[in-house]
Amino acid sequence: MSTLIEIPSEAEFTSYITSLPPTTLNVLYFHAPWAAPCTQMRAVLSALASQYPATSPPTVTFVSINAEELPDISEDYDVTAVPFVVLLRNGQILESISGSEAARVRDAVERHAGGASASAAKPTIPPPLSAVPRETGPTTATQPPANANGATQALTPEQSKEALFARLADLVKAAPVMLFMKGTPSAPQCGFSRQLVAILRERSVKYGFFNILADEDVRQGLKEFADWPTFPQLWVSGELVGGLDIVKEEINNDPTFLHEFSVNKAPAAA
Repeated sequence: MSTLIEIPSEAEFTSYITSLPPTTLNVLYFHAPWAAPCTQMRAVLSALASQYPATSPPTVTFVSINAEELPDISEDYDVTAVPFVVLLRNGQILESISGSEAARVRDAVERHAGGASASAAKPTIPPPLSAVPRETGPTTATQPPANANGATQALTPEQSKEALFARLADLVKAAPVMLFMKGTPSAPQCGFSRQLVAILRERSVKYGFFNILADEDVRQGLKEFADWPTFPQLWVSGELVGGLDIVKEEINNDPTFLHEFSVNKAPAAA
């Protein structure tokens, strides 16, 4: 049976992908060790991988990539949050899925893999960390859901806003420290975002990030959700701290600010 393979370097990723025939379906799983939803998604993909035979050459591969340690690969596939799954064939992206939507990931893999596992039993997927939407539900926060016949049902403005705010409520808690920024940590798209990334790195803070330039719904919705009109925004434990000036002020007032989220913090006394 197939397994979820961890790729440790960019060179090995390139070598591995280019060695595969163009017909192979590659399932790329981007993760970060600090993000709890990634544990769920790893279990989901490991279960899915076990349903496909290990053939030579492989028809389906499952590849695990640390989004922070291999940032160039993450940027190549527009990874804006973790967990993030990309389905790839012959160098072409077939589908990208952000978040811990187990049912959606399973459906996408089975759909693009064809009938490879049609005769196999459905893999047992652990309970999700958050509610799994209906299989006919929207793929984005504001997309109208499909009915049983595949037709779309228009959402009222109130329903669209409620769905978007529910998504934002999950996003701001995706990691203990979440940075909503323009660009990515390795390629900030504004000076304020660059400075805030530098502050977090200087203090060795573990943090998640979301590139608001990649999602206009999040970019505009978060302004109202947070009642904060500008970016970057730093969130800690699901609560808004503020932008660059507020973070600097917090550090000036309390040099230990964010220390509990540092990878270099001293261990607690016994």
